[in-house]
Amino acid sequence: MTITQMLGQSATLTMLGMGVVFSFLIILIIAMTLVEKLVKLLKLDQEEKQSGSSAAAGAVQGTANQSAVVAAIAAAVRQKQNN
Repeated sequence: MTITQMLGQSATLTMLGMGVVFSFLIILIIAMTLVEKLVKLLKLDQEEKQSGSSAAAGAVQGTANQSAVVAAIAAAVRQKQNN
């Protein structure tokens, strides 16, 4: 087998592999689009909106907890420095 034949086979194999990957990506995009339409059709995305507001409330409460922890640490450091 000559170098030219081997290069020809490698080019063919490369194009075949790239074609398979490209085809799979197209199929994946189509499937994801169909799933998105199905979720919207069945109205399964409404749960996200309700949990989003509770997540925001949890973030505010988490910030308040962090402030309390920082204040407690600062008080402990100040007391240690005074002793």
